Parts: sequence; C-alpha cells; structure tokens
Amino acid sequence: MLRILNTANFKCIGCHFRLTQCARTLTEKKGFSEKLMDGPQFEDFLKNDFKDYKGKLKLEINESGRLRLPPWLKTEIPMGKSYSKIKAQLRQLRLSTVCEEARCPNIGECWGGGSHGTATATIMLMGDTCTRGCRFCSVKTARIPPPLDVDEPVNTAIAITDWGLDYIVLTSVDRDDLKDGGANHIASTVKEIKKRSNILVECLVPDFRGDENCVAIIVNSNLDVFAHNIETVERLTPFVRDIRARYRQSLAVLQAAKKFNPDLITKSSIMLGLGETDQEVEQTMRDLRDVGVDAITLGQYMQPTKRHLKVIEYVTPQKFKAWESIGNQLGFLYTASGPLVRSSYKAGEYFLTNILKRRKKQQIDNNIIS
Repeated sequence: MLRILNTANFKCIGCHFRLTQCARTLTEKKGFSEKLMDGPQFEDFLKNDFKDYKGKLKLEINESGRLRLPPWLKTEIPMGKSYSKIKAQLRQLRLSTVCEEARCPNIGECWGGGSHGTATATIMLMGDTCTRGCRFCSVKTARIPPPLDVDEPVNTAIAITDWGLDYIVLTSVDRDDLKDGGANHIASTVKEIKKRSNILVECLVPDFRGDENCVAIIVNSNLDVFAHNIETVERLTPFVRDIRARYRQSLAVLQAAKKFNPDLITKSSIMLGLGETDQEVEQTMRDLRDVGVDAITLGQYMQPTKRHLKVIEYVTPQKFKAWESIGNQLGFLYTASGPLVRSSYKAGEYFLTNILKRRKKQQIDNNIIS
C-alpha cells in the first residue's frame, strides 16, 4: 500500500490501510528478492529524460504566483477492473480511504495495479474526519468527529483477508477527542487481521500527543512495522503541521516504539519543496537515525488546493537520487526517495516484506538450534 498523501503528500494523519495484492501470475512463484527487483521503481514513472528541463523550479522569498508542474510529475491515471473492484468493496464495508480523502494523484496507479499488477489502496481508520488541521493536508477536520465505528476492525480484517494480501499499511486520522487517541481501535484492527492471516502489517500512526502508553498499545498489537511521519524539517514544523504536532514529540514517539521493542522496524517520511534547506533535510535524516528509525521515504510536496501551502520548490529527480544515497550512507535499512514517492511506497513494501520474512526465518532457525 504506499503513498504520500497529498494531498499527494505523506500523511500527517495517521492510519493508512494499505492493501498490497500481487496479481495471480507467474510472479507469485518468484522469491521476495525477485519480486523486489521486479517491483515498480521511480524510473517506471518516467517516460523521458528531463535533465534539460528549463522551467522555473523554485520561488524566491516573498515571490507571489505558483510554479508550473514539471514534466516528471505529470502522470497518466490508469483505471481498470481492479480499481473498480476495490472501490466497490470499500464502499460496501464502509471503509474510508486516504487515497480519496487526501486527493492523492497516485490513486489510479495504485488501485488499478498499473503494469506491475500490484493493486494497492490506503484506508483511513477511525473515519474520514481529523481533529487536526495541518496546512498541507486536505482531509476534512472537526473538533469532535463522529464516533468510532465499532465494526471497523473486523470489517477491515475481512476485506484485506478476502483480497489475499501480502503486506498492508493501516493509517488513521488524528483523534485528539479520544482519551487514547484511538490507539486501542488501531490495535484491535491489527489483532483482527493477525487472527485471520499471516499478512505483514504496517501501522502509520498519529503522535498520540506524545503519550507513550498509547505507543505501547500499538507496539504490543503484534504489528510488523511502526510508522510515524516527521513530515518536514524542525524550522518549518510550526508552519506546516498543526500546532499540536511538534517535531521533537514525533521523534520521541518513534524512539518510544524502539524502546518497547528494539527489534521492531520503524519508519518515517519527509516532504520536500516547502522551503527547507539541504542542511535542514540532512539534519532531519540524522535526527531520525539517532532515534533508531530504520526506513525513510522522501517525496515531493504537492499543493492539494489553493487553500493549502504553496509549493516553494519542485525538487528534481536527480536531487532525490542524491538524498537516497545520503540515506544509505546514514545507515537506513531502506531509503525511498523520488518526486512521486509517498509514505507507503510499493517497492519499499516489497523490500520490507523481504526483510521481515528473512528475520522470521532466522528466528525459527535459531529456535531449532537452541
């Protein structure tokens, strides 16, 4: 399941439910390493060489107007049977998707499966209304959203089990109106999924106002990957995210997850193009590594509506490639970096699946030896 919510952006909100389904073809017989190699890479989205693009890519200080969309961000939206099937089943089970609520431009590629046969959807748990108002995100907000759907954990588990998925990402809106921030609801969903299948589960969660007890509830739910997005650099955080979402608080949440389970894979995401400097981006990456974050994604911020923050800069594919190299040098297990990369990235899910399967096999082998 993958994506920056936009918004085509990462998601500030919390829980995406990512459905990753490999087409029933000969690919099913391949090993995870082969699947990773065959999985979609950023180059798959590019049709031409854009190194010679001469358009304006960055606004100067106090400059008005908006930048033109560069060619590497103009993608076709394929629709197909998989897209229609997923949409119909989601409606039937009353599940919300961040793909729709956040107006993600990758929805056709993900839901339709594209040329790689990997159908993906991102479902928000706890409804479609967030208690926070981040300036990059188009998900609707309210001080007191509707009550939780008590059937959602079971309905979600039924849906993803029925689709025969290998790896899912669950995400959610922020629910500051709830004492536990919705942690028990998310954990219940994970448990319902694990009860029915061996699907690998990633949870992209809110910061729970920094409450470590809520973090522990998620960690102890038997999930496989704990994700929380830092979103942007420290200087820009007060202007980009809701005032209740603090940079150091997000780092503390990621650190707490590692404290409760040092073997748990943790993950975070950064949006680029909001006016950050290279030094600030690198410092943010270092801050994430310092608290033990294993995987990171970097993608282009895209303005969802005229009411949201403007794009200050369109970062080139070459620059994103450089950030990938820096991520590898800093020691991240996995760095996905590209204009169209979102917090859940299809190739990244293949990679993390490979790591998780290998780790579980090693644990089994160790138990046999001992």
